[in-house]
Amino acid sequence: MPEYLIAGIAAAAIALMGLPIMIPILRGLKFGQTVREDGPQSHLAKSGTPTMGGCVFCVAMPGAMLLSGSVTVESALAIGLILAMGALGFLDDFLKIKRHSADGLSARQKMAGQIVFAALFATGLWLTRGGAVWLPFVDRHLDLGIFIIPLAAFVIIATANGVNFTDGVDGLCSGVTFLVAIAFFLLSLEWRMPQTARLAAALAGSCLGFLCFNLHPAKVFMGDTGSLSLGAAVAALALLTDTALLLPLLGVIYVAEVSSVILQVRYFKMTGGKRLFRMSPIHHHFELCGWNEMRVDLVFWLTTAIAAAAFLWIVI
Repeated sequence: MPEYLIAGIAAAAIALMGLPIMIPILRGLKFGQTVREDGPQSHLAKSGTPTMGGCVFCVAMPGAMLLSGSVTVESALAIGLILAMGALGFLDDFLKIKRHSADGLSARQKMAGQIVFAALFATGLWLTRGGAVWLPFVDRHLDLGIFIIPLAAFVIIATANGVNFTDGVDGLCSGVTFLVAIAFFLLSLEWRMPQTARLAAALAGSCLGFLCFNLHPAKVFMGDTGSLSLGAAVAALALLTDTALLLPLLGVIYVAEVSSVILQVRYFKMTGGKRLFRMSPIHHHFELCGWNEMRVDLVFWLTTAIAAAAFLWIVI
């Protein structure tokens, strides 16, 4: 059996077997979600649902990579980034639970941690494989040299926060990221990049396993532990395949979620209190327009599937 299939199956199996064990433990520890009171009223019923289920990603992805074959320096860098960002998210989630609040780490603390981990990965990437970035449409590589470090760090931080904002509706983030992982997997097969194919398969498998417990009504939430580790994996795949410039296309939902928050804040300040959207991130806007969670999921998944098809058409 090819190594990448072993990675995908192993990651899915770890998630499917690990979460039934993890969920009762989280419930027993009273690690329940604190729901924002100013959010959609339908979400108030979710208060107390076990969170930090994203810990399974920090076991499933590295575990699947180790079980499926040897780990290269690039794979080790990706695993390190996933674990580091997951640990940052874990601390944020833990503080929220301890304080019985929707606020964990401050924005400055979270950003500082992300900058440090992103810079370390970006530096390791430059030292290991140089500063090449693939230019779409002209089908050539541009060597940025040391300037790959700030670009790579920006890609990691932006992607992690985009994935984090996408996590707000049952099944949304894990479903979107599953489709993104499949696109990277197909790209890696076409470009004969076995290590990134294994990582993409591990990401897809862990998302699929988690989705079985996260579809509405969710039995567990991933928390920042999960969303930051998923964001790290997506960013690592984009950088290791040299397709970072096309990530805004493939991750169009992540971009839309972040952009809606930025636009909402700026419009609110410019107009003295008016809102551009009923609520941001944008998935909440659609909920307040009357969409149920499954409709939001299906529309956003379909949008990602179309974006993934366009991404693959460009690169393949």
